[in-house]
Amino acid sequence: MSYGNHLAFDRDGRIGIITLDNAKGFNLVGSDFLYELEEIQKEILNDHNLAGIIINANGENFSAGIDLKFLQSVSSQFIMDNLVWLQNLYSFWQELPIPVIAAINGLCYGSATELILGCDIRIAAENAKFSLPEVRFGLSPDMGGTTRLTHLVGIGQAKRLIMGCEEIDAEEALRIGLVEILVKKEALNERAMKLAHKMADFPPAGIRFAKKGINLANESSVQTGLLFEQSQSTFCCGTEDLREAVTAFLEKRKPVFTGR
Repeated sequence: MSYGNHLAFDRDGRIGIITLDNAKGFNLVGSDFLYELEEIQKEILNDHNLAGIIINANGENFSAGIDLKFLQSVSSQFIMDNLVWLQNLYSFWQELPIPVIAAINGLCYGSATELILGCDIRIAAENAKFSLPEVRFGLSPDMGGTTRLTHLVGIGQAKRLIMGCEEIDAEEALRIGLVEILVKKEALNERAMKLAHKMADFPPAGIRFAKKGINLANESSVQTGLLFEQSQSTFCCGTEDLREAVTAFLEKRKPVFTGR
């Protein structure tokens, strides 16, 4: 279903599919794009049957990033009033308790790169190209780019990409850890869907706590991470789904999970 001129949201079973859907405009990120994204996120939060999200794009490119006409209209006052809201739009994917997969083809520049950095897994087509050119325009990435990219690829690579405004191809993105999977262009959406459905079939508590534990480990001490593991294991070992998973494995049948 279209949410306006920029985004569409559909479902494939328990997988929600967000499609950047303004290919003629290079799927640019502007105010309308961001408001449509917020509306989709509200729908996701209200749909408790969803077990995974894929973000992909129509056309030859994922997104060429921020609409420069929108950037021209932005003032310091606008940023003070709205930047927390803007950052939360991209942080939403990291906080969502279900897997979020980005399927990237063609250009993925600036704000689009910041968008995929908030996702759990990034799958790139062989023709994908990545760049964070904000410094060229007199600013620095402000929707998680300097923070999440540094966590993902390390301080040196983050400085090279952000301060040097260097464009990298899909193979280099895989090598430095910006993306996790590299596929042929024609296999991109199929690979993303296959992985999303695979994870959707796992017990919800296992996925939810695994995602939260990994995110926590990336931002805290070893002791904090171990304490979380103790808490989540205590909870999970009391669930019906854990017993069902073990029993089904021993009985060589497909498990039926209830989320309890």
